Amino acid sequence: MSDSQARITPQEAWKRLADGNARFVEGRPNHPNQDATRRESLAEGQNPFAVIFGCSDSRLAAEIIFDLGLGDTFVVRTAGQVLSSASLGSLEYSVAELDVPLMVVLGHDSCGAVTAASQSYDSGEMPPGFVRNLVEEIMPAVVETRRSAGDDDASLADMVRTNTRQVAERMIDQSKIISAAVEENRTAVVGMFYNLRDGKAELVFSSHDLDS
Repeated sequence: MSDSQARITPQEAWKRLADGNARFVEGRPNHPNQDATRRESLAEGQNPFAVIFGCSDSRLAAEIIFDLGLGDTFVVRTAGQVLSSASLGSLEYSVAELDVPLMVVLGHDSCGAVTAASQSYDSGEMPPGFVRNLVEEIMPAVVETRRSAGDDDASLADMVRTNTRQVAERMIDQSKIISAAVEENRTAVVGMFYNLRDGKAELVFSSHDLDS
């Protein structure tokens, strides 16, 4: 990656990401940065322009849906985008050491982790094992959505959108490293909702004006 790319603004990083998703949706991906030359150029280090904190779901491959390649994105994934000390530390590393200008929280429809949380809300029973930890972290989004829309009108997609926004806000609130980067306009944090059927990733939260 060139020096000019390394110093792109959050707005420029956002445009690059949005343009890549548009190509993917339209079925005309460029498949950039996926050849032997690119691979060799990254052997001594990385300089991604964004970090994507997405769900572990197999249908949510970040580099594919944003039409990116090797070295473009630093990717962290957990079921339901649940934050932990390890995932938050990885996100802080991307800001403190890699100086990424854009942080993306990426949720999607038909999310199994959010479905489990919604089912626990209805049944009053928690799942066994460490899946319980996932449900406990996602439950605030389920509760907020259900209370806002009403139990009968709250959709799973709306719960995912709420969870995505809450995770993005939590990243900023809980991490001094991330919040400082946001306050200094070095990094923007966005939340996106991915539609599995049409491939479109829509913006549901942003810490900055990305159109300027």
